[in-house]
Amino acid sequence: MSVCLCLCPAVQSQNLVTDNVAVVEGEVAVISCRVKNNDDSVIQLLNPNRQTIYFRDVRPLKDARFQLVNFSDNELRVSLSNVTLSDEGRYVCQLYTDPPQEAYADITVLIPPGNPIIESREGQVIEGNETEMTCTAMGSKPAATIRWMKGDKELQGKSKVEEMYDTMFTVTSQLTFTVTKEDDGVPVVCIVDHPAVKDVQAQTYLVVHYKPEVKIVVEFPDGLPREGQNMELSCQAKGKPHPQQINWVKVDDDLPSHALITGPDLYIENLNKTYNGTYRCFAANSVGESYDDYILYVYDAPTTTPIPTTATTTTPTTTTISLPEATAAVSVTVLTDSRAGEGAPRAVDHAVIGGVVAVVVFAMLCLLIILGRYFARHKGTYFTHEAKGADDAADADTAIINAEGGHNNSDEKKEYYI
Repeated sequence: MSVCLCLCPAVQSQNLVTDNVAVVEGEVAVISCRVKNNDDSVIQLLNPNRQTIYFRDVRPLKDARFQLVNFSDNELRVSLSNVTLSDEGRYVCQLYTDPPQEAYADITVLIPPGNPIIESREGQVIEGNETEMTCTAMGSKPAATIRWMKGDKELQGKSKVEEMYDTMFTVTSQLTFTVTKEDDGVPVVCIVDHPAVKDVQAQTYLVVHYKPEVKIVVEFPDGLPREGQNMELSCQAKGKPHPQQINWVKVDDDLPSHALITGPDLYIENLNKTYNGTYRCFAANSVGESYDDYILYVYDAPTTTPIPTTATTTTPTTTTISLPEATAAVSVTVLTDSRAGEGAPRAVDHAVIGGVVAVVVFAMLCLLIILGRYFARHKGTYFTHEAKGADDAADADTAIINAEGGHNNSDEKKEYYI
């Protein structure tokens, strides 16, 4: 069961205490009469018309909405259910002493506003223009306050309060601001603040129309455009409403005669330098027209000759270099390319052969120098067979007899092998 919303200090006597009550219409209010030091005096509760609601624990008033919550020597607590605006007023707690003591509790009835109503001057707004919105909170007590939010930003509106019957109020807030294309689809929220309710709001979404945003994108070729290549430019346009018309032109000139336009795309075959210039894409909708430019500069075709794609065969060519006698002949096998296609370049083959031959000749020269130094270190002296055994003879006759071959020539001979 709902009870009063707030308790505030009330007018009270020295020994008798009570509280003010604020309660939402239709809910329950509780009035408490408390005695600090009771000497067995009687407590009673009176309504704003000074009619007795409760005398001690007895209810003389024939209104069943009043119910006893607690009765003791120190407190009389009574509840009032289904509070209406007519129940508002000053209630009296009375203590029968000499002289009698009284304390006063004011009941304030709160009436929440109806659901807020948000309205826009126009359903669609063009970017750069102002829009005006109003939010109305009707039939509240006390008057409500209204705040505005656009997205996550709070905006300041102008409020007007109008008093109605029975101290009821209607509040209207007006909001004016300039819109941009970024505001499209952003929520605008009217928030109503009132002590009787929480989180009461209404919202609408902005619909902003704006002219197209245009951007030209090169689909191909990748890199710099060169003579002989094909090119495709794509015109990307975004706006609200969506662009219905897209056109391509060449600034200060006509489009190439064989240029092909397909929807937002421009296709040009076999580029050459006569196509240089500024190409412009226009996009339009009901709001306006926008364009983007692309400056075409065609570069020369690549000057390097591509390698022929004809089949090649590799034929081994053997080059034999003969060295002087007593050295081995060295055979050098050089692989040369024999190209099946006519006019195949031969300069590369001759360079390879020449390089290989030079390496081989250099290697042979080094080998000759090494062999020469080797035999120079191992040259020897020996005697011929004719003088063999003469060294051991006792005399000349014996030496002649012992000599093989019958030769008497004992001259020493020297031979060198290379």
